[in-house]
Amino acid sequence: MPLPATFRTLASPWILCLGTVKLKTGFSFVSARDFPYLCLMEQSVDETLIRYVETEILPRYEAFDKAHQVDHARTVIRESLRLAQYYDVVCNVVYAVAAYHDTGLVAGRVHHHEVSARIVRDDRNLRRWFTEQEIDTIADAVEDHRASSGTPPRSIYGCIVAEADRVIDCDTTLRRTVQYGLQHEPQLDREGQYARFVAHLHEKYAAGGYLRLWLPESGNVLRLEALRRRIADKEALRRDFDRLYDEEYSRSVSPKS
Repeated sequence: MPLPATFRTLASPWILCLGTVKLKTGFSFVSARDFPYLCLMEQSVDETLIRYVETEILPRYEAFDKAHQVDHARTVIRESLRLAQYYDVVCNVVYAVAAYHDTGLVAGRVHHHEVSARIVRDDRNLRRWFTEQEIDTIADAVEDHRASSGTPPRSIYGCIVAEADRVIDCDTTLRRTVQYGLQHEPQLDREGQYARFVAHLHEKYAAGGYLRLWLPESGNVLRLEALRRRIADKEALRRDFDRLYDEEYSRSVSPKS
């Protein structure tokens, strides 16, 4: 699909395209090998913003549960930038929203979206790249990303990050669900974990679940249909759970080297 005529990006030293990062300024802090999520399409993101996020923001994810580590943040950044090509948006804003969207997990999961928004508003460093109006847009989008929210995002930026955060891949979704249960409810035995696993999948992903999709360009519709078929197959789902539980449990109890 060609880019819409109204698509725009901010002037920037970065040119990112098809796996190659080219720098106009000679700045060599990152490479395409190190940060492949930035190399999906031709678009602009300020190099100093990237450096700040990579050194000060993404490392925060290392303290979170296995389902919300740095790789998750980078996945959301990558998908957000891919979706940005279809809309008239500022790529610096898209990038910042994706980078900050789960930082509020530092205060727990229940209100993490609200805490993430406060972190955005309290980060004075962001004023180096954004106006106060843009800061409000970023904070609102971060707050709106949560899948269980009963209301639509307030802006296209909220829609983009909410859609990008829907990691609807059968194996990844099932594994993350097992990981979350083991980390947050370790007192449950195998059958208790399985009951939690099934209940969460039905509550969120099954027909009638709370997950909402916002952008047709994401491809999540087809992936959600595939996941729903997997959830509906009780025998296959139990086999998936047992395999993933054994793998993740063994990792959780292995002695640290």
